[in-house]
Amino acid sequence: MSYAGPGFEPPQPPRSSLRRPLAVALAVLVLGGTGGWFVWGAVADDGGDGKSTADSGGIYPSLSPIEPPDLATPGQPTTPLAGKVVVIDPGHNPGNFKHTAEIARKVNIGTNSKECDTTGTATNSGYTEAEFTLDVARRLRTVLEQQGATVKFTQDGDRSDYAFGPCVDERARIGNAAHADAVVSIHADGSTQGNRGFHVILPGAVHEGAAGTRPIVASSRLLGERIKAGFIDETGSAPSNYIGGGTGLDTRTDLGGLNLSTVPKVFIECGNMRDSRDAALLTSGTWRQEAAQGISEGIVSFLRGS
Repeated sequence: MSYAGPGFEPPQPPRSSLRRPLAVALAVLVLGGTGGWFVWGAVADDGGDGKSTADSGGIYPSLSPIEPPDLATPGQPTTPLAGKVVVIDPGHNPGNFKHTAEIARKVNIGTNSKECDTTGTATNSGYTEAEFTLDVARRLRTVLEQQGATVKFTQDGDRSDYAFGPCVDERARIGNAAHADAVVSIHADGSTQGNRGFHVILPGAVHEGAAGTRPIVASSRLLGERIKAGFIDETGSAPSNYIGGGTGLDTRTDLGGLNLSTVPKVFIECGNMRDSRDAALLTSGTWRQEAAQGISEGIVSFLRGS
């Protein structure tokens, strides 16, 4: 129905209805600099007498700090490795050079006996494999911990209980005892000039003596493939031109650290320290950070099943 006619005035609501409390109005202001996040609150309150504060003075602002919003992409946790245990095995303790007799002692690797450990190799300029592996391992630990993983080392180069070693059988036991979701042993090769590139060593199927790798062969291969992909992406390095037929993967059954493992485990030879071009990479802190990032990406991909 419509109204018309001269002098017509539409009906007015009772004045008492105008005195009802106003609805709460909220506006979110994002304040830059050190101000952080605040809520600007405009609240109408009748003061208990039916008179809105908006009637007698307008809107009263209120600044109160609140937590910043979670900017993570839905479904993408900020700590993707929370609850996961990763064991990092830096190959060759820097103290091995001072304990050559001790590391020459034979230990059982399941299929046979082998030296407790070795000193590792070095570049022609004297940068040792033990220095290299510890540096990459520590960088890798930082990256993994930032993503929520619990990270354990087999040795950290400054522990009195491991002035040398630990032996290869003990390294395997450390990963097993930690019930690790993944173990990565970091190394660098000592081949000849002209042999370049990296490769990932996978456990072969062994069922002999104390060795029984068949339950972890498939998962270890997947871990190795993911690390290979991440390493290429981050470092730009090519797979080895002298081991693995260009695949960047090499399966072995003669390494105690793999033979005695009951959890997914691989070795990575990050490059050849005796090749001048590879050595230039291995001695670069920038490149070692890229190597750590690449290994981390492979581990994350493996543990998330992506």
